[in-house]
Amino acid sequence: MKRFFDITFSLLGLILMSPVLLIFVILIWAQDFHSPLYVAPRIGRYGRIFSMIKLRSMVAGADKTGVDSTSASDERITWVGHLIRKYKLDEFSQLWNVLKGDMSLVGPRPNVEREVVLYTDEERHLLDVRPGVTDLASIVFSDEGEILAGSEDPDVRTIKSFGPGRAGLDCFMLKNVTCYLIS
Repeated sequence: MKRFFDITFSLLGLILMSPVLLIFVILIWAQDFHSPLYVAPRIGRYGRIFSMIKLRSMVAGADKTGVDSTSASDERITWVGHLIRKYKLDEFSQLWNVLKGDMSLVGPRPNVEREVVLYTDEERHLLDVRPGVTDLASIVFSDEGEILAGSEDPDVRTIKSFGPGRAGLDCFMLKNVTCYLIS
């Protein structure tokens, strides 16, 4: 039932958002003539690596810096990227991952490998379900970019400030909420 819901609403979301997404794809490409998509390796269900698709909000090659967390003041964010992040448009492109079955609409956010290897035994159970486009932690920590603004090392600050809270919320949801359990 959840998979049917995911397919139906991701397809509907992609269809409805396609005009807006197309405009932003053109704007991103026009600013530097590089791919408008950012394809990010993430750890999914059962620890499998998948390619998460997002609209690119940063300069081309920004991921080569090795920094995973981004503050709102990060100089790598383009002018179009600020709009994409403000309206969370990069999340809509992940509906393609939902349609493919890599992700679900609701579930723990997929993480990068270097953070997954730090999971506790309890947190490893987050890999038992499909990762999601959104989760409770995404709502609670929706202002993360502003909080990280000016941080010298956003990755360290993220792990120390948000990591335990995010993981705790996801573990709580995994144990208590059926939208996480039925994948």
